Order: sequence, then structure tokens, then C-alpha cells
Amino acid sequence: MNLFQRGIPDLLDTIRVKHVSGGTSLIGLKSYATGREKFQGETLDWVWFDEEPPADIYTEGLTRTNVGANPVWVTFTHLQGVSTVVKRFLHEKSDDRYKVVMTIDDVQHYSDDEKKTIIASYPAHEAEARVKGIPVLGSGRVFPVAEEGIAIEQRDFPTHWPRIGGMDFGWDHPFAAVELVWDRDSDCVYVSRTHRLREASPIIHAATLRAWGKELRWAWPRDGNRETLEGVGVALAPQYRDQGLNLLSEFSHYVEGTGQKSVSVEAGLIDILNRMQSGRFKIFKHLTDWWEEFRLYHRKDGEVIKEGDDLMCATRYALMMLRHASTAKSYHNFHRKIQYPKSGWL
Repeated sequence: MNLFQRGIPDLLDTIRVKHVSGGTSLIGLKSYATGREKFQGETLDWVWFDEEPPADIYTEGLTRTNVGANPVWVTFTHLQGVSTVVKRFLHEKSDDRYKVVMTIDDVQHYSDDEKKTIIASYPAHEAEARVKGIPVLGSGRVFPVAEEGIAIEQRDFPTHWPRIGGMDFGWDHPFAAVELVWDRDSDCVYVSRTHRLREASPIIHAATLRAWGKELRWAWPRDGNRETLEGVGVALAPQYRDQGLNLLSEFSHYVEGTGQKSVSVEAGLIDILNRMQSGRFKIFKHLTDWWEEFRLYHRKDGEVIKEGDDLMCATRYALMMLRHASTAKSYHNFHRKIQYPKSGWL
């Protein structure tokens, strides 16, 4: 028996499906236009939101499936930008949530020519959302660069290419670290390793980062000199040095023509963007955490949104101090024991 929902033309209210077991399954259909209250009261085995729901309706769906810990699905295109619901999946990590991003390249029943026609049919401000699943972002992405131009497969690097690490401190928002490798002949920088983890102490982060090499120098932000509650009054930079990481003596900065130190965020972003656009900045394809932040890094009313940008900041800090990148050989030459000549003196 099919019943039409009152107030919503041509919308079915309930569908009853007879099962081979002899039982009957009930499928209920509701419109977001009816509001959260219409979703209350039922204990459900499964909820599927087709297109992005308002935040209050989404949480109501979660509540309806709490008994039995039953699944909730959401399928939609990010045309509303980084909304409350989108943030839950993109910025709030949980073992109980999982996202699958589908791009037009995953659609097998379109030919290459058909895909090109479909992509060209969308207005520029919607294309990335509809084609790649990237949310419509404020007044624009910080790095409006095609991924194909900067993504590369993982590779090995010559040992004479210098490296430098960059870190961004965090607790509620993740601590993040990147490694950059620099081909000085072509002035090309490669993002080769990343680490991102929230609510962990310097001991935990340092255990991971020491494996990248004790000779690796680390760039860090200016707030690393500030005392912290977590560190019981000890600034963060000394805490990481105490864990055996080779932090640079000064926080990340550019040196201007006057000799002044500059920590300009915009200067760092322009530096990265210029390198991307000129083919002098590459990232390994498998670094999914880095790519996730890159795709969502955007401005609103001209201002950079400081959310979900931890690896972006770590990358910027490392690039600001690229002049201090070094090789393992230079590190070991500098730290080798001094051999004094033998003499006849007693």
C-alpha cells in the first residue's frame, strides 16, 4: 500500500515491500521542507539522505538510528560550500564516519569526449564541486592550481639534494609536519612526507619525526617560543628539541632587503603559489592528508580561513626557511669527532 504525504505533491509517504521471508519492510520518505520535527519519533534501521540535509535534520537522522547503531548515508554534491554537515566529514575525524569522494573520472559509462563536454557545461564556480567533489569555497581557493600540474608519483631523490622539515604546533587542532626536498639546480621543491595528528604530546610526535632522520632541520612558527599550559610553562620549541629533533635556532621568517624579519602569511602563500604555477612545486600523489587540506584551503571576503590548514601552515614554514635546508652528509661532516694528531708529548 502506497500513501501520498500530505502537503508535498507527488511524494510517497510509505512504501511496503513484502520479503521472501514472509515479513514486510517499510520505506518512509520525507522532505527536508517539512522540518526536523517530522523526522522525530521513529526508531529506524537505516537512513539515507539524498542531497545535503540541514544540520538539524542530519543530527535527527543520527538519533533515529542510535538504537542498534544503524547506518546513516549522505550522498550529495558540495554546492553549499563547507557547511556544518560537510565539516563533520572533512574536519572532524571519527572512526564512526567515512567519506568517499567520487569524481567524474570514476564514472565509467562516459567517454573521454563526453566527460569534456560535461565539464565545459558547468559554470566555473561550480565545476570543481560537480566534477571533483570539492566544496564551493567562499571567495576562492588559496591555490587555484590544477592538481595534475603539481601531483607526481612517489620517487627517490639524490642524496645531495637538501631537505628541511616544517612543523605547525597543535592540540585541539592537529599537530602537522612536512618534509621538503629541494632540487637546487632547477629550484624545484617536493613535498615528500607528512604527519598530522591531534591531541598528542611532543613525545608522540617526535617519535614519528625522528625516523625521518636526525639530521633533518626543522622550521617552526613564532608561537613555539610561547609558554604553554600543556608543557607546564615550557615553550613548545624547547620541548621538541629535548626529544631529539634538530629545530632551527630561530622561528620561520623571510629576511627582507633591510635585514628585517618578516613572518607575512601572504608572502608565504604567494611564494608557494608562484612555485606551483611555474612548475617548481610538486607533491606526492599518495599524501592524502595534504591533498585534503589543499582542496579545502580557501578565502572568505579575501581573508584566508584558518581551519583545516595545519599541513598548509607546516609547508609554508618550511618553505620560508628553505635557505637552511641541508643534506645528511653535511650534517655528519659537521658533527664528526675531531681527530687530534698524535704527538710525543706526555
